[in-house]
Amino acid sequence: MAKESSTSLRKGRLGVAGIVFFVVAASAPLVGMTGAVPVAMLLGNGAATPGAYLAVGITLLIFSVGYAAMSHKVTNAGAFFAYVGKGLGVNAGVGSAYASIVGYVTIQLAIYGFFGLTMGLTMAQFGVDLAWWVWALIAWLLVTGLSLLSVDIGAKILGVLLAVELLSLLVTAVAILINGGPEGANVGASFDLGLVFAGGFAGTAGIALAFAFASFIGFEATAIYGEESKNPKRDVPRATYWAIGIISGLFAVVSFAMVTGMGAGAIIDQVVERSGGLADPSAVLFSLAAEYVSPEIVVVMALLVVTSLFAGLLAFQNAAARYFFAMGRGGVMPSALGRTNAAGAPQNGAILTSVIAAAVIIAFAAAGLDPFLNLFSWMSGVAVIAVVAVEILVSVAVIAFFQKNGGGNLWNSKIAPGASIVLLIAGLYMLMARFNLLAGTAADGVDPSLPESGWALSGLGWFLVLSPFIAFIIGFVVSSTNKSKNAALVKDFA
Repeated sequence: MAKESSTSLRKGRLGVAGIVFFVVAASAPLVGMTGAVPVAMLLGNGAATPGAYLAVGITLLIFSVGYAAMSHKVTNAGAFFAYVGKGLGVNAGVGSAYASIVGYVTIQLAIYGFFGLTMGLTMAQFGVDLAWWVWALIAWLLVTGLSLLSVDIGAKILGVLLAVELLSLLVTAVAILINGGPEGANVGASFDLGLVFAGGFAGTAGIALAFAFASFIGFEATAIYGEESKNPKRDVPRATYWAIGIISGLFAVVSFAMVTGMGAGAIIDQVVERSGGLADPSAVLFSLAAEYVSPEIVVVMALLVVTSLFAGLLAFQNAAARYFFAMGRGGVMPSALGRTNAAGAPQNGAILTSVIAAAVIIAFAAAGLDPFLNLFSWMSGVAVIAVVAVEILVSVAVIAFFQKNGGGNLWNSKIAPGASIVLLIAGLYMLMARFNLLAGTAADGVDPSLPESGWALSGLGWFLVLSPFIAFIIGFVVSSTNKSKNAALVKDFA
């Protein structure tokens, strides 16, 4: 019995709401509203940015049809790894796990950089002046400690933080929409398909859609918590749909309110004026909140940006730890990673995730690199490419699995996953082509905001953009050359 508990996550700890808290917290909606949305408006498709977020939300809902159908067949803390392995074989599954780990580790690293910078600026206003990496390491201590506790404790903390964060966004959005702004609510300017896709995938529409994809990273983590949920076959599909619905609806409604508050016809000039030419993107939402609600809410929202980032750190810590756990238990990483502590948490996976984070934070600090322009921008760009690439593999695996084993219906086993493959490939193309803008890794002398600058990457940019694919190849080779270690995986997923 002791052996079983030491290699199993604690069951029955999370319901639908708990899983949704982790997933929506990982998307850090307030951070996206203050960081990504203004940039997407200015460099992308302006007033049609809400439509870009809605389009990406619909794409991911289509992806989730096959993903949810597969969750009835597989319950594993590795989620994507197990799904791909079940449909495409163990070697492809392990390769996708290595790529997923790159995605979850890098997005957490990105948030550490943003958290350190934001916390430093916020606390400096109260006379506490510490370097960004000091604040990052303080958060690191708290995140590490919480990730070693029972998963439901983290869910409760995230639930409180998330509820207040969502409330502040909705209060601001409702206040603006009731007022109507300088021009009134112009639904057509934000959601007309011709305007949403104006400029093409290689131009302004592609830029807005790329930022929108980046804002959704983390939703797919619902299945990671399947083993710890009360009813995996029911809870995971419901949590997936709820999470995507909440995230896409929130981004679409709040960004539409932002457009309304500034006026669709003057959106570009307004974003430039309010943000100082994107010197401070958060000033766009904050100035609107001060104007349409009250100056006091801005203080609250500034603090909530910090808690939103912290919630994201904890959510991705848990996700990465569970991937390491699944790989260790499956025999394609050291078996010590596949052990849990008395609280049922994947202790060694959490510790390894924290060690990697601490090493990178210290390395970036020692090299004098910027927490936002370097750590955040580089790592977040890598993360979203990794996740979307693996989502494509999952969709292929869904079709292959149901083709081979039967079950499912035409919609959830063929049409929806087939459509998601096409849509996600388009998304991946935009992300990679616009990586120089997303991550700030343009080749010398190139303006990444110009439509003709797609794929113009520096050497570092090419390494970063290809790193998830390199990780996939490494994982595939590790799996295919260590047959004896993969016996359990072959049995489960072949």
